[in-house]
Amino acid sequence: MDLQTPLAKVRGLGSAKAGTHHFWMQRITAISLIPLSFWMVSFTRQLLTASHGEMVVWLAGPVDTSIAIAWIIATFYHAELGLQVVIEDYVHSEWLKIASIWLMKLTFFFFALVAIVAIFRISLQG
Repeated sequence: MDLQTPLAKVRGLGSAKAGTHHFWMQRITAISLIPLSFWMVSFTRQLLTASHGEMVVWLAGPVDTSIAIAWIIATFYHAELGLQVVIEDYVHSEWLKIASIWLMKLTFFFFALVAIVAIFRISLQG
């Protein structure tokens, strides 16, 4: 026989408020990736036919460099948010869940940092 109210059962299990921020950030990054991805497709199409020098000059422009960096940040952050949800839903061991999320976040941060440094190095050549 359980004499606790439903509210007493869930007290202390954490706030649901953090999920709202996560939800909105995932939607905002998804919406921002739409125009940024159109730019990236255009960039990739030019990559197939342009010479290295032409691409360096094109990517050296401040607008193109900024858009490339915005695309990298939005893509990696969006992927991080999505993979975090998958880990939270399907990894049941608490220590493994926390370790997996931290490892995933550090990995995505490292790859985003490498990509941004590469964009800066290319833009400084032009």
